Amino acid sequence: MSKARKTRNTLENTGNGHAHAVTREGLSSMAQPGREAVPGSAVLSEVAASPSKKPDVGQRAPGRKGGKREELMVPRAEFQSYYGKPILNEPTWQAPDIAGYLFLGGLAGAGGTIAAAAQASGRPGLAHVMKTGAAAAAGLSLVALVHDLGRPARFLNMLRMFKPTSPMSVGSWILAGFAPLSGAAAASSVTGKLRPIGAAATYGAGALGPALATYTAALISNTAVPAWHEGHREMPFVFASSATAAACGLGLLAAPAGEVEPVRRLGAIAAMAEVGASKFMEERMGLAAECYHEGAAGRLMKAAEVLTTAGAVGAAAGRRSSLLRRAAGAALLTGSALTRFGIFKAGVASARDPKYTVVPQRERLEQEKARSEAQAEPQPKGEAGAETNAKATQ
Repeated sequence: MSKARKTRNTLENTGNGHAHAVTREGLSSMAQPGREAVPGSAVLSEVAASPSKKPDVGQRAPGRKGGKREELMVPRAEFQSYYGKPILNEPTWQAPDIAGYLFLGGLAGAGGTIAAAAQASGRPGLAHVMKTGAAAAAGLSLVALVHDLGRPARFLNMLRMFKPTSPMSVGSWILAGFAPLSGAAAASSVTGKLRPIGAAATYGAGALGPALATYTAALISNTAVPAWHEGHREMPFVFASSATAAACGLGLLAAPAGEVEPVRRLGAIAAMAEVGASKFMEERMGLAAECYHEGAAGRLMKAAEVLTTAGAVGAAAGRRSSLLRRAAGAALLTGSALTRFGIFKAGVASARDPKYTVVPQRERLEQEKARSEAQAEPQPKGEAGAETNAKATQ
């Protein structure tokens, strides 16, 4: 006899088996009747506990008006999680690798674009910092991705085809194009050789930068993980603003004092945009927003908000203070990293608890059912109905 059948027989024989109903409060244990259970005892217990509440049996199933309706002889079925197991498998990605990849890729992309703008506007010191920073971040992000994949050959296999509908495929090609361009731009800036080639590589990396900074938002939002998928509309804006704030923080830390004014202003704006976009995303995603306020993810997101806000204030007020600018730059960098790690942790937590999958789906079905019933209601007849239809037409 298989292990699963033995477990099932044990539950039936003892009458002590438990299933788990999924509610907004999480999993609630429900005792299951054994072989000797009396039919209808669950309904009788419900009536005894709540005499004023009628049991959901013997009611008529919905049907056409005036037609026959089927008698419901048993309570309506309610979803139960099998033995309390999660409905979704947790992401197999590891936090240090993929969460770090999300942060480093954003820093590289935004840094590459700022480097191109600094080069075009005649700020060589700022351009040098952004070029080297973008190249280093791109290289580290590639290392993190390959480490998570297990071996470099797997990343190369991802380049064997280009699939526009796959964020992973598109992102792999973006990274494969950005990394050598940013490396060539940084090498030319450090050595002072092949400047025309370095300048062309800088502009090429700058053109790919926005895509590299934001495609990871589409990558995680295109999954079934509730805390990621429910925020798919706002997630790209969160990632774009967070990446820009991180790159500006790097500029405030390392660029010459006479050339940091553009990144000081841009950093303050991007930081406040990141905080606002994150709040807006959490408000719109419904129940899954709990994952961004509880546990490790909640602590990371709270710390990220505090640091990002402090960095924005420091950048705005640090026009004459070099120490304040550097402190603001460090806060912006750290806050951006914590945001990516917090989003990653929230996704893992939402996949672990089935209520974040079941409850929103159930609510959407109920809303759709209510809309269908409202559309199926008969139209008013007679003069009053004609007046109503005429007003609706007007």
